[in-house]
Amino acid sequence: MFEQTFKNIDDILHKDAGCNSELDYTEQSSWLLFLKYLDALEVDKSSEAELEGKRYSFIIAAPYRWEAWASPKTEAGRLDHNAAMTGDDLRDFVNGTLFPYLAGFKQRASGPNTIEYKIGEVFGEIKNKIQSGYNLRDVIDLVDELRFGSQTEKHELSHLYEAKIKNMGNAGRNGGEYYTPRPLIRAMVKVVDPKIGERIYDGACGSAGFLCEAFDYLTGQPGLTTADVKTLQTRTFYGKEKKSLAYVIAIMNMILHGIEAPNIIHANTLADNISDIQERDRYDVILANPPFGGKERKEVQQNFPVKTGETAFLFLQHFIKSLKAGGRAAIVIKNTFLSNTDNASTSIRKLLLESCNLHTVLDMPGGTFQGAVVKTVVLFFEKGAPTRKVWFYQLKPGRNMGKTNALNDADLAEFITMQKTLADSLKSWSVDVAAIDQATFDLSVKNPNGGDEVPLRTPQDILDEIAALDAESAEVLATIRGLVA
Repeated sequence: MFEQTFKNIDDILHKDAGCNSELDYTEQSSWLLFLKYLDALEVDKSSEAELEGKRYSFIIAAPYRWEAWASPKTEAGRLDHNAAMTGDDLRDFVNGTLFPYLAGFKQRASGPNTIEYKIGEVFGEIKNKIQSGYNLRDVIDLVDELRFGSQTEKHELSHLYEAKIKNMGNAGRNGGEYYTPRPLIRAMVKVVDPKIGERIYDGACGSAGFLCEAFDYLTGQPGLTTADVKTLQTRTFYGKEKKSLAYVIAIMNMILHGIEAPNIIHANTLADNISDIQERDRYDVILANPPFGGKERKEVQQNFPVKTGETAFLFLQHFIKSLKAGGRAAIVIKNTFLSNTDNASTSIRKLLLESCNLHTVLDMPGGTFQGAVVKTVVLFFEKGAPTRKVWFYQLKPGRNMGKTNALNDADLAEFITMQKTLADSLKSWSVDVAAIDQATFDLSVKNPNGGDEVPLRTPQDILDEIAALDAESAEVLATIRGLVA
């Protein structure tokens, strides 16, 4: 039933002049889902309080609750068409009254980790794009059919929402920007093996896929106590996201997975100087797929010891600095990071190898990220001791990857098993760091056991490196001119 409801919502949004893509469909259904969920949560809490003889204080004032403006009911429990707004009246109320009221929660909240603050953040960042008040009424009526009462219902809704995020990622210019394949995330979580009580972080959280999968992994552990559940709800998962749409989706995705007040901050992680990171700011586990190919401004680069315009390389420095001693990380990055000869790549590889134990590199096949042609690797490392030996595993699913041949959990089963012992095979091998070039710290994927040769670099990879070298040369020339002047 839920699946058909989601499809019907998308069909209506497709017809609306204000919604032009899967990104819009997901965003617009997200804010409505958020308000419907919030109403269900408050009603449940009010009922619980009543049973205990207590009074529940609603977060949302009466005129702005779902039942007041979205779906007023008759005594028989059906939509009261006389009281329900539609057309221009509904659209104008949502745009001119509801959204400003909800956005104001950010200023009224007692702190950033409260549900009130999240409400203010969400509705301060997005706007209603549904131009027809009649379409909006039809979508609201469909959302009103959804129920969040049981764990089964929440589980089904979270799966459907994940499917929407996946479709949105595939529709975007770069699928990896919004959607990391869940089988890959699950494999990364299993290898890192987070524990109850550890703080888990993703500074480029996108749709919060890593945090949601880590939550599912930990809630699946046997023998959880009430204290464990509270720890998972409030003191375990942390994230930052720069883009407004992804931030909203991350909040909704975590809520649907069962985290009531996600610790997600809407901010540019790279805007903070990493020299300001203190011990209290560090995490036990970091899981991330930072955006690659972006070009950061000079003032942002000044926040990092190794200056580079490549976004992913700045994130990698941030993650290394943000790990506690003994902390574990799994980071997706372009495979050219292992071999690029520019100063930034070489310096960051040196930093990684000297400050962390880079124990595993998982080489992913082309086409892993639908809509993205770039090849990637996953770096698994632990902070606190230098790297002595790196174990490589070359994933070969035996088929061309793509939309109809997406990555699945079975593809990664052998890697997860073999990683426990770091065993050599036709697909895996170890490299002694003392034996690599100590000037370049080249860690290119070169399988010595009869595997494929290193794939040819794509034209875009070559152009990216040329651009990076040109930028570096321009900086040197500018410095020289300054000295001469």
